Amino acid sequence: MTPFKFRASAISRIMTEAKTKDEPLSVGAKTEIEKIAKEFVYGYTDEVSSKYTDKGLQVEAQSLELYNSVFFTDYVKNTERKTNDWVTGECDIFTGDKIIDLKSSWSLPTFPVTAAAGRDKDYEWQGRVYMWLWDVDHFEIAYCMVSTPQELIGYEREEIHYVEHINPLLRVTRVPYTRDRTLEDRIKFKVEAANAYLEQLIKQIANEHQ
Repeated sequence: MTPFKFRASAISRIMTEAKTKDEPLSVGAKTEIEKIAKEFVYGYTDEVSSKYTDKGLQVEAQSLELYNSVFFTDYVKNTERKTNDWVTGECDIFTGDKIIDLKSSWSLPTFPVTAAAGRDKDYEWQGRVYMWLWDVDHFEIAYCMVSTPQELIGYEREEIHYVEHINPLLRVTRVPYTRDRTLEDRIKFKVEAANAYLEQLIKQIANEHQ
């Protein structure tokens, strides 16, 4: 079978370390690959949606506008997808020498106000895939706090969702990362191990359902 290319946004699910050094994949990684094998055999995609992802999609343009207004830039949304032999991804912004990924926070309590608070292993692995694919040395997570659409707020307090009265400078938090090629080699190793396990699972499903 053609090797499966992992999406940048999902790569962290196979990057966790196993409990023993002789195991290339952790239990969590195997669980993710088992899910992929089932989707492949049965021909469907399990799309997970939540109010948090719904907000991110709905306010993407507002977050980009906020970022540009704060930093006096005129960045536009990237629409190019890049792929190599192991991974695939479509970043939010490519500046020419840096990748910026916008994350629209759900509410004021969930908005990280310092770079330290905004560090996230899932987003970091995602950014490392982008740096690899675009061949740049810098990646930035930009947490943006814009108002939540009314229909998504539900029964939560409106004052933690309506934020346009707050200084825009206080509503963007940037978290920088620098490229590390040794970690890219680690991604290659994990993806190759994942593909070997995926192929094994697909054969097992076929054998058990003859």
